Amino acid sequence: MKKRKPKQIPKEDWEAVDSPAWNKKDFTRARPASEVVPHIVETYRRTRGRPPKIDPKVSTTVRFDADIIKAFRATGPGWQTRVNEVLRDWLKKRAKSRAA
Repeated sequence: MKKRKPKQIPKEDWEAVDSPAWNKKDFTRARPASEVVPHIVETYRRTRGRPPKIDPKVSTTVRFDADIIKAFRATGPGWQTRVNEVLRDWLKKRAKSRAA
């Protein structure tokens, strides 16, 4: 198998590295990184990606009349967020009227 050299590593450094092929014994002795260096793996896992949201959105399918979708889409990017805001306002108004 041919090694692919990353662009940021000088050719001399890349060619100086000699990685012998693994044999069956090497594979049987191998252990997951989480067992060998758990502190490094845990740090890596904690720093990857976006932090989880407290209240994540839920994917669903809802059928609206075509004119409603057309009107919201005409407002440009973010139209789905605006639909969400309109529904949230409706819920707040409904909760206030029920409390009264």
